[in-house]
Amino acid sequence: MVASLRDAKARLSELVQKAANGEEVVITVRGEPMVKLSPIRGRETNTDDRKAWAAELAEAAKAVAIDPESTTDQEFWDKLRADRI
Repeated sequence: MVASLRDAKARLSELVQKAANGEEVVITVRGEPMVKLSPIRGRETNTDDRKAWAAELAEAAKAVAIDPESTTDQEFWDKLRADRI
């Protein structure tokens, strides 16, 4: 899709959504292509990070159920995160 700068200003939300969905969006200035909107890659990584964080919290919840003092122990968190260091 090609849009003039003036048109892009009026329809920015729509154009951003189109680009996020994978459609190429080119913005022109005085008829000349100037920029292209494209999605940021890596959302899969963000989802994986969230899953890892949720698993880490679940592990911490189990530990506190067994020993309430363990949540403040740095060794507990170091062991939990050892695979990322």
